[in-house]
Amino acid sequence: MNLQEKINNVKNFIKDKKIAISFSGGADSTLIAYLAAQVSDNPIAITVDNKIMPEGFVENAKEIASEFGLKHIIIDIDFFKSNIILNNPNRCFLCRKSMYEEIKKVASENGCEFIVDGTNLSDLIQDRPGILINYENNIQSPFVKSQLTSEEIHKYLDENNIQYSKSTTCMATRLPFKTEVTKEEISKIDSYEKFIKEVSGCDVVKVRKYYDSYVCEVDDLDKITDTNTLKQIYDKLNERSNKKILLNLSSIKDNGRIIIDYNEGTFQYKLPYNINIENTKKELENNSITTKLEIRKNGIVKGNNFNSYKEAINEFITILPYIRRTI
Repeated sequence: MNLQEKINNVKNFIKDKKIAISFSGGADSTLIAYLAAQVSDNPIAITVDNKIMPEGFVENAKEIASEFGLKHIIIDIDFFKSNIILNNPNRCFLCRKSMYEEIKKVASENGCEFIVDGTNLSDLIQDRPGILINYENNIQSPFVKSQLTSEEIHKYLDENNIQYSKSTTCMATRLPFKTEVTKEEISKIDSYEKFIKEVSGCDVVKVRKYYDSYVCEVDDLDKITDTNTLKQIYDKLNERSNKKILLNLSSIKDNGRIIIDYNEGTFQYKLPYNINIENTKKELENNSITTKLEIRKNGIVKGNNFNSYKEAINEFITILPYIRRTI
């Protein structure tokens, strides 16, 4: 399928349906909202303000939803009053669980048939345990059903000049696991990211704390490597005598391309999470999916005797939505 055919499949899935959109205003949920505004039956956008999002997160979501003419509902949940601030490795699972409990209530109150989110095919090869909450709550992911990748979503948004927020990831992800999330630390990191955007002109900036160091990640290294710019950033982030200010030389990219290691009819792919083999087999059987791929508990997926790279990657993409991870 080409990109437009995939988009049409998404439209057909949500056409004339009364849906609730889990809406952050980021690339994925913005495209869902854009398409729903065209074909769905009075869709609503629901945004959760968990108090740990980047500055301007709610305002940007409001602006985008208003531009599409969508009814927009904000749910306030103060995660600083929950055990999520303990920042354990299952934080994303707990966060998503808490959010969807509230989103489901609002969706039901507004007579929605089901909830959709912006999860795409590329998300399935990332370590995102919160996706399990989608399965448990029957949250629909039209982009996965249509095999849309992050790269394709960004391409469609750019080609159609659809504006979206580029800063929608939870700030808790800026801290190492088991480091308590505090309002002071989140506010400080948020101010650092805002400062770097201002002095460099980068659209996407993430500052991650690793104990006594800060690591800066940006989407355009050329904009940040000027000596004066680097000095300004160092002086700002070192204002409290942090021992190290580091720059990640791998720029932030949201292309989400899925590439397998293919050689002479054989390929292997290592997913960044462990797999629940029993549940995965059940999902494949329940959906009448047969595969010759070998799926291992440690996240390795292998295949042999393919006639081409295209045949191999199509097989891999077909089974991805039915793989069930462990947390």
